[in-house]
Amino acid sequence: MVTRDVENGPVLGTPDDFPDRPKRGGRLVVHVVIGVLVAIVAGGWGYVMWSMTAGGSEAPSQVVTFKVTGPSRAEITFEVYKADDRVAVCRIRALDVDHAEVGSKEVRIPAGAGSKQLKESLDTSGQATSVHIQYCNLV
Repeated sequence: MVTRDVENGPVLGTPDDFPDRPKRGGRLVVHVVIGVLVAIVAGGWGYVMWSMTAGGSEAPSQVVTFKVTGPSRAEITFEVYKADDRVAVCRIRALDVDHAEVGSKEVRIPAGAGSKQLKESLDTSGQATSVHIQYCNLV
């Protein structure tokens, strides 16, 4: 083993000081393989996420207003945007002060109705503090 003075170069030497050491090669291949595997995993994950929302399976909707009419009743007015030839099913939920569900109802909007505003009431098992649309899906 060759030793060197700190002023003349690295203490442990340079690769040229060890001619019997094999050359390191193949790093590019390893990096390319890792890059391809990461791209495949990212592409697969992207496809899974896209397929869950693709195909127009969700009907856009929004709450216009809601009103709690008593300890066992709530009302909601909401809009659903869909094509005239599609059927939509929306689920509305009433929540209490602790965000626990105290009532729910599925509402079916038939084909031919198109985008429209709906007013629905639902029975609750306790005092509701909010009412919202959980989902609206095209069927």
